[in-house]
Amino acid sequence: MKLITETIENIQVLEEEGKNGKKLLYIEGVFLQSELKNRNGRMYPFETLNREVQRYNEEYVKTKRALGELGHPDGPTVNLDRVSHRITELRVEGTNFMGKAQILDTPMGNIAKSLLSEGVQLGVSSRGMGSIDKREDCSVVQDDFMLTTAADIVADPSAPDAFVNGIMEGKEWVWDNGILKETEVAKYKGIIDASSRQELEEKTLKVFNDFLSKL
Repeated sequence: MKLITETIENIQVLEEEGKNGKKLLYIEGVFLQSELKNRNGRMYPFETLNREVQRYNEEYVKTKRALGELGHPDGPTVNLDRVSHRITELRVEGTNFMGKAQILDTPMGNIAKSLLSEGVQLGVSSRGMGSIDKREDCSVVQDDFMLTTAADIVADPSAPDAFVNGIMEGKEWVWDNGILKETEVAKYKGIIDASSRQELEEKTLKVFNDFLSKL
C-alpha cells in the first residue's frame, strides 16, 4: 500500500458567528472526487470512496477528531503540532464529496487565517493508503484504499504576492515563538520577485514548503 494524495484547488472561504458571538472561519468545497481521471492520472471508484467517507464520518467527523494539517505531510498520520483545521462536514453530492472545515486557533490555523485574509488561493489535499492498478488510460485506486485525512490545506501558487503578504501578516506570531525571522521573509520575497514567469509557480511552491518546514 502506498501513500496517495490528491489536491483540489477551488474552495470557498466562509465566516460564521459562533455561539458566543465569536467569528469563525471555514473553508468549504469539493474535498474528494470519484469516477473521473484526476490530474494525477488516478481514478477512484465511487463505491470505494463512498465506503471510506462513511467510515471517516463515523470514526472521525462525528467524534470531532477529523483534523487536518497546513502543508503536505510526509506520512498518513496527523501531526498534532501542525493541525490547522477540523473537518465538520463530509457529504456525498453526485460523484463528489463536499466538505466543510473550521480553521482553528492553533499556530498553523492562525497562519492559514492570515493567508486566507490576504486573498491567497488555498486548496485541499486528501491523504489515504492503498494500492493502484495501472491501466492504459489511467491508474485505478483499488478496494483496499483507506482514507486517513479528508483534507489538508495546501497552497495554490498562483497568487505569489498575496502569499508573501500572508506570511508577513503572520510574522508577529512566528517572531514571538522565535522560529522565523523577518529577514527570512524578506529572502522569500526576493526569491519570488526574481523569478521569471516560467519559474514563478515552482519557486513559490518551494518557498511555501520551506516556510512550513521551519515551523
